[in-house]
Parts: sequence; structure tokens; C-alpha cells
Amino acid sequence: MKKAFLTILSVVASLGIASAQDLKFGHINMQEVVFLMDEMDSARVQLDKYNKEIQDTYQAMATEYQEKINTYQQMGANWSPAVLQAKEQEIRDIEARLQQYQATAQNDMQAMQQQLIAPIQKKANEAVAKVAKANGLIYVFDISLGSVPYYSETLSQDITAQVKAELKIRADKKLPQQGTGM
Repeated sequence: MKKAFLTILSVVASLGIASAQDLKFGHINMQEVVFLMDEMDSARVQLDKYNKEIQDTYQAMATEYQEKINTYQQMGANWSPAVLQAKEQEIRDIEARLQQYQATAQNDMQAMQQQLIAPIQKKANEAVAKVAKANGLIYVFDISLGSVPYYSETLSQDITAQVKAELKIRADKKLPQQGTGM
């Protein structure tokens, strides 16, 4: 019984080694693919517009705050203690609103970004899966994350161009310049 088990184990192990040589791996620059998708262009426009609205509102609030400070500094000596106290409270209230607005706006911006990008990433992942299956790959590594310290460019198939084609990304489309968009 023990001898039969060892024989079966060695056959299974040799089959595993032989089939391991047929394993195909792929890699992709997923960040490049996602950033070049037309849907990402649309998301960037929406996010830029939303960010401008946030900045404009914040600037208006900051201007109001600065005007209250300037008025307080210029007129404070002429005001009664009750008026001074009311004006100080008004300034503190505006400060608190500014801080609350900043925190809320930042959270809203992040939520909007996630809402817009999630379906884009899903579509890109589906395209990767389709291309990987068509090429018989068992794994596809995303090299844009920097978490793959090494991959063999000769043994691992770069499917970036195939996924771009699957997503109908124009070959001449370039990544946005640093500091713009997302």
C-alpha cells in the first residue's frame, strides 16, 4: 500500500512538473490602459469641473472670512464690547464653516472619483480577462503597481497592446502630462 502511494505521488509530481513548464504568464501596464480609456477622459472632465466648483465655493467663503477679519481689525476699536463679541463669534463661525467645508469637499471629491473610476476599472479588468483567456494565460501581473519586483519579458507575455485594442483605445493616444487630471 505504501509503495503504491509513493508511486502515485511520484507520477502526480512528475505530471505537475511537466505541466508547470506549459504555464503561460502575462503582464500589463494597467495604469496606462485605464488612463488612456475614453471613459477616463470623460471622468477627468467631470472631476475637473467638480473640483473647480469646490474651489470657487471655498474661495468665496475664504474671501468672506478675510473681509470679516479686515473689518474687525479696522473697526474693532470703535465697537462696543457686545458688538466685538458678536463679530468675534461671527469670525469663529466662518472659520468653522471653512474647515467643515474643506473636509466635506475632500470626502465628496474622493467619493465622486471612486464612483466614476470603478466602472472604468471593471471594464478594463474584463478586457484583461478576455485577452488573458484568449492567450491561455494563467496569471496576469500588473507591472504599473510596482509590486512585481521582477518579470521575464521573454517568458511573460505583455498584453497591454492587446487590451488597448480590445478596449478600442487609439494607438496614437498618449498619457496625460504629469500634474494634470488624475
